[in-house]
Amino acid sequence: MNKLVIIRHGLTEWSNRFTGWIDIDIVPEGEEMTKKYALRLKEKGYKFNIGFTSVLKRGIRTLEIALQVLGQENIPIVKDWHLNERNYGDLQGQNKAETIKKYGEKQVKLWRRSYDAAPPNGESLKDTYNRSVPYFQNAVLSEIKKGKTVILSGHHNSLRAIIKFLDNISDQDIINLNVPYCIPLVYEFDENLKPVKHYYLGSDEEVKEVIESIKNQTKN
Repeated sequence: MNKLVIIRHGLTEWSNRFTGWIDIDIVPEGEEMTKKYALRLKEKGYKFNIGFTSVLKRGIRTLEIALQVLGQENIPIVKDWHLNERNYGDLQGQNKAETIKKYGEKQVKLWRRSYDAAPPNGESLKDTYNRSVPYFQNAVLSEIKKGKTVILSGHHNSLRAIIKFLDNISDQDIINLNVPYCIPLVYEFDENLKPVKHYYLGSDEEVKEVIESIKNQTKN
């Protein structure tokens, strides 16, 4: 059974800001979370043939840490901007609470959680889908088709776009999807590259706890 493991990058110091394409690193807490869940992969004997990530250091660093824990630092790594986080345009670097004061809660919520509304000079989730998913199909799925086991370290919105594609999630339902930091999400594929099973390598309580922390960040 061909497998893909998806990991959202570790926590950064900008959890209360719109980060987008600004290139910041993960904090020590994010490093420790990455190590914790990489150990789950190691315990279950995962061996990867190739890794993919964005060109942003938080994605790269998360992948590096995971592979160090696994003792698999020497596998080929592909870094590509198509896997970057959603570009938040004029909102990048701004405090989320201050942005709400400036534009209003309704408008900011529309930019953040709708599928096709983009902030000024930025991308909507639909735009992110239209750059991330074709790349994923051409580059990542082609490696899985060869029988390789792939690890992909990415960002919240580019991963939401990829998950939308894999799980055939509607434009309406994708609004409610959150991806937890660091907890590996495993997809298993049949010979036709159809996903037949997916699951987190974390308990339901762990996934819920991390997702709740993400939701709380949106209120800050």
